[in-house]
Amino acid sequence: MLRTVNRVFLGLVGLILLVLGGSVLAVGLGVSAPSWWIHDSEHDVLLSYAERTRWRDDGWWWPVVIAALAVLLLLALWWLVAVLRRRRLAEVLVDTGDGEGAVLRGRALENVLTQEAAHVDGVDGAHARLKGRRSAPEAHVRLALEPHVDPGAALNDFTAGALTHARTSAGLASLPAEVRLRGVKHGAERVS
Repeated sequence: MLRTVNRVFLGLVGLILLVLGGSVLAVGLGVSAPSWWIHDSEHDVLLSYAERTRWRDDGWWWPVVIAALAVLLLLALWWLVAVLRRRRLAEVLVDTGDGEGAVLRGRALENVLTQEAAHVDGVDGAHARLKGRRSAPEAHVRLALEPHVDPGAALNDFTAGALTHARTSAGLASLPAEVRLRGVKHGAERVS
């Protein structure tokens, strides 16, 4: 969902900037502009002298401008960090016991954990994702439980089965997990 919102937002911002920049370039190259457009000819400036000096003498103007630009900068940096931050763990470092190490693809461990969790009795669907560092991964698992299942029993079966198998197969000392449980909606049963 976040990836889709990010792409749509970037697409809209890019389209707006392309249209504005292209129209300013077209007017600058001599194309006649509509009457409502802010530029009239190729010799027109972006901001006139009167527009640039309008609030110069007011004491509130520059602090407001600087605060607004600082907020925009902080939002842009926050967005950049959110986009560049890895959501998934690409690889897990496996201790082979001989002083060397092996690397296990994070997606492979996620897929195995997801498939084994889906086979737990009463689990209708599962999704696992690894986060953290490659030497200390953390599992984030979502389990969709069928209506008749005891959540505590399903959680115990998952931790004793799928999670323990993933931890031991990767040779990890510990594999902390955050498990989110939700019930699957079902239709009303007919009573006769």
